[in-house]
Amino acid sequence: MKFLTGLSLLALASPSLCGPAVKLRPRDGLAPAEQPLIKLKPQRTDTRELVNLDGLWKFSLASGPNDTAQPWTAPLPKGLECPVPASYNDIFVNPEIHNHVGWVYYQRDVIVPKGWSQETYLLRAESATHHGRIYVNDHLVAEHVGGYTPFEADITNVVAPGENFRLTIAVNNELTHETIPPGKITIGEATGKRIQTYQHDFYNYAGLARSIWLYSVPRQHIQDITVVTDVQGKNGIIHYDVKVSNHTSGQIQITVLNEDGVAVSDARGANGTVTISSAKLWQPGAAYLYQFQASIVDSNGKVVDTYRVATGVRTVKVSGKKFLINDKPFYFTGFGKHEDTTIRGKGHDQAYMVHDFQLMHWLGANSFRTSHYPYAEEVMEFADRNGIVVIDETPAVGLNLGLSISGGTTVRTWSQENINNNTREAHKQALRELVARDKNHASVVMWSIANEPASHEEGAREYFEPLTKLARELDSTRPITFANVGGATSQLDKIADLFDVTCINRYFGWYSQTGDLAEAEVALEKELRGWQDKFDRPIIMTEYGADTLAGQHSVLGLPWSEEFQTQMLDMYHRVFDRFEAMAGEHVWNFADFQTSVGIYRVDGNKKGVFTRDRKPKAAAHSLRARWTNLNKSS
Repeated sequence: MKFLTGLSLLALASPSLCGPAVKLRPRDGLAPAEQPLIKLKPQRTDTRELVNLDGLWKFSLASGPNDTAQPWTAPLPKGLECPVPASYNDIFVNPEIHNHVGWVYYQRDVIVPKGWSQETYLLRAESATHHGRIYVNDHLVAEHVGGYTPFEADITNVVAPGENFRLTIAVNNELTHETIPPGKITIGEATGKRIQTYQHDFYNYAGLARSIWLYSVPRQHIQDITVVTDVQGKNGIIHYDVKVSNHTSGQIQITVLNEDGVAVSDARGANGTVTISSAKLWQPGAAYLYQFQASIVDSNGKVVDTYRVATGVRTVKVSGKKFLINDKPFYFTGFGKHEDTTIRGKGHDQAYMVHDFQLMHWLGANSFRTSHYPYAEEVMEFADRNGIVVIDETPAVGLNLGLSISGGTTVRTWSQENINNNTREAHKQALRELVARDKNHASVVMWSIANEPASHEEGAREYFEPLTKLARELDSTRPITFANVGGATSQLDKIADLFDVTCINRYFGWYSQTGDLAEAEVALEKELRGWQDKFDRPIIMTEYGADTLAGQHSVLGLPWSEEFQTQMLDMYHRVFDRFEAMAGEHVWNFADFQTSVGIYRVDGNKKGVFTRDRKPKAAAHSLRARWTNLNKSS
């Protein structure tokens, strides 16, 4: 199956293509289906200016769950200050803040630069987990449901250049059965407090975990760019589509620059094709990025606006049991990861990002999955520049009410009172926003629609079939997948045929056959045999691993010891090497990470091959020995 096709197939689908629109009103805010798709990431160019609003903001909890029913604009009381970007939960020595369920407020003063009088200017939040509202003085200017993708507001007609204004961002961390990811809120009988529960096994960090921007664009400006690459012989092909603001009268001029800043191709028009002679390809482990530059030029030849997209020329295909990048078999080695560090929670941290990539390089890892939500766009850009391959995942985790580390339930996942059609509409919007944001990243080779849904239950196919159709309408150039859960075997799963690559999460030897690796090896081989016999396509083990306490040792190789983690991974690798269809291995997890408090998680999930502060366990050295010598290129 080939996924590189014409540009027209990459067009964003309209709601009419996705079935009847459902009017959602999660909490008391904007319906996800009504939210505009995000635009290009703010960029400083000759025609655009950019002001970063990160730093210490005033901070306050809402006094009640309905505090934002009316615009909340009063100055916050003096006292608490919270850093942006960062999750707020672990910063303060206050359990009320750590356990808060509902709205919080961030606030600071901002000045619009005087020189922007002839410009359009916007406020942008890279994320607000999970529901955000932006206020400029007394005005609600933007609202967004979904915690991991950006949203913005044009404030040109709200505040004048040179004027100081009070910027307030309200953030709500609530999850319900109709949000992505889902959750449930109950009221404590003794305390009357609101209690948040959820199905996913990572902590529900909240707040402004990514940057906030104030930026300007010309009145006539570029709104969006889509690039799709192909290779013909030695030449690189870039199909492109440029969207501009209303009333733009200038012509669109395209220039492609190589890494030395030399123009290597050009074109005119809002959509078309440019050819790069003897192109250097973007390769895993050897990134090469061209700059695709689009400009609006007026009748006098003056550049009105310009924007650049870093573009890697490469192709992605699935052919039989092989996953091909640039027509060469690619074998995924790496991890499921998390945006998770001490104190900051999910707050984006450049130092940790660079260090994590350094550790992946040291290990010989060539890829990772954005489990279980879109990561900060800076991470995607860094993967582009470093030749790291990415499986990009929506926030759809926890769509399985029978999955729990404390035992299963008999609750139906796919039902009106649980995961329903409204949930699916929110899921669709999350998918639209993911593709709209990350469609141009060379590092992204596959979309993952969900992690461990109840794909073996009745109703799963009715839920997922519209999502797979939408994914292909949004982007026909990349394969799609989902991470299959252990109970949904090849015999029981009801949706796997809708996807292009088989991705499975399995924990034989840990959650089943605990500590008995001989029995686990037999079970794992049987499981993989079932999937290989059912589909003629690649298989990637997207999760496998064991909780391990750093420094815990056992001459018997008992569970929780570093020796057991190493032996368990080694067993999986022996089995992987027996199967022609195996196309990759992503260990769960890169590093230990925080989860909700519970008797089954002592200070978080300990399946990392690194500790939470990035100290290697024995398994890291074992993986390095395998991955730096692995040759699966045929």
